[in-house]
Amino acid sequence: MTPSHDMSILSLITGASVLVQAVMLMLLLASLFSWYYIFLKYFALRRATALADEFEKQFWSGADLNDLHQRAMNTRTEAGSMERIFEAGFREFMKLRGQPNMDVSAITDGTRRAMRATYQREMDELESHLSFLASVGSVSPYVGLFGTVWGIMNSFRGLSNVAQATLAAVAPGIAEALVATAMGLFAAIPAVVAYNRFAGDVNRLAIRFDSFMEEFSNILQRQVH
Repeated sequence: MTPSHDMSILSLITGASVLVQAVMLMLLLASLFSWYYIFLKYFALRRATALADEFEKQFWSGADLNDLHQRAMNTRTEAGSMERIFEAGFREFMKLRGQPNMDVSAITDGTRRAMRATYQREMDELESHLSFLASVGSVSPYVGLFGTVWGIMNSFRGLSNVAQATLAAVAPGIAEALVATAMGLFAAIPAVVAYNRFAGDVNRLAIRFDSFMEEFSNILQRQVH
């Protein structure tokens, strides 16, 4: 075989030890799942932001709260997070308001608790799979490094059977081992970049939801008086 063929990426992977190949396969699967969740989360957050923009525009345009509530109930499965928070809060507000001997603070607190419960469910959904990206980003380089160390150990152990130790004898084994490190970085870098981006997007949405709940609570509190 020619040296160029021996040092090709495919040849290095197929020539690696079983353990190093297992590490490479693990990193490849982690990378594939990472890219799947990256695209999934990108479109999910993009949709969540667009729906929040649309609902805020309707809400602050002076639309009737009852009409918004009815629409939110009719399109609950397709509604955005902010619209579902609004629907839960307004539904609880109307239920408490219809009960006798309910003071303003009790109605307001009940409304806020209903919105907060829905808020937590929506945030759990928005934050789903982010922990996987964080884990891949932090663990993959070390997994690749483990494969590299193991491969280099095998290469130097093989020198004991060679009469004269030369760079040509050890280079292929070291190159095979270093592929594991490269694959670890290949899996980790996109996951870290995506996690930082998506975590920032989720945090901005959380701030918007918090602000909306406070402003909506103030509006409902004024309606009780």
